[in-house]
Amino acid sequence: MHPDLWVGIQTGDDAAVWRRPDGRALVATVDFFAPVVDDAFSFGAIAATNSVSDVYAMGATPLFALNVAAWPKDRLPLELLREVFAGGAAAAAEGGWIVAGGHTVDGPEPMYGQVVIGELAPGDEPLTNSHARVGDVLVLTKPLGVGVIATAHKRLSASEVAPGGRLHEAFSHAVTSMRTLNAAAAIAARRAEAHSMTDVTGFG
Repeated sequence: MHPDLWVGIQTGDDAAVWRRPDGRALVATVDFFAPVVDDAFSFGAIAATNSVSDVYAMGATPLFALNVAAWPKDRLPLELLREVFAGGAAAAAEGGWIVAGGHTVDGPEPMYGQVVIGELAPGDEPLTNSHARVGDVLVLTKPLGVGVIATAHKRLSASEVAPGGRLHEAFSHAVTSMRTLNAAAAIAARRAEAHSMTDVTGFG
C-alpha cells in the first residue's frame, strides 16, 4: 500500500483517505442501492445523500462526485432515470459538490448512487468509528427506525404510505430524514472535538 494512503471504515463501507504532499487529505467513497421510495426524483436525492454520508462521517467536505447507475431500459423508461439523476444533482447542489459525470449500465433492476470525493481541512485527521471510548456520550443527529419504515413500505401496498394511509406520516418523516444531508452534523462534531463518528444507515 502507498505510504500516504490508508483506509478508514465507516458502517461497513470502505472510505479511502489519501494524504497529499501539501498536508491536505482526500476522502473517496462509493455507495449505491435499489429504490427505497416510489418517486424517482426522491430516490435520486436519497441515494446521493447516502453516498456522501461517509465523507461527512469522516469530518470531510465533499468536492465532486460521479454517478453510478444500473437501469433496466427495456422495462423502465429512460425519462425516469433522468429524474433519478435530477434528484442526485439536487442533493449535490444543496451540499455544494459537483456531479462531474458517471457511468450507467443496463441492469436487471434500477440502482443508483455516487462515487464521492471529499477533502479534509489542513491538519484534520479523519474521524472513524474505531476510536470510541468507555464513558463516551452517544449523540444521534437523526432519528433511528428509517430502515424499519422503508422495509414496511416495500412489503405493503402503495396505499399504506399515500395520504390517508396508516404509514403516510411515518413514511413522510423517513423520506425527509433520508434526504437530509449530514453536513451540519459533521461541522458540529468537529467543533465539539468528537473523536469517533459514523453514519447510521440501513434502508432494510
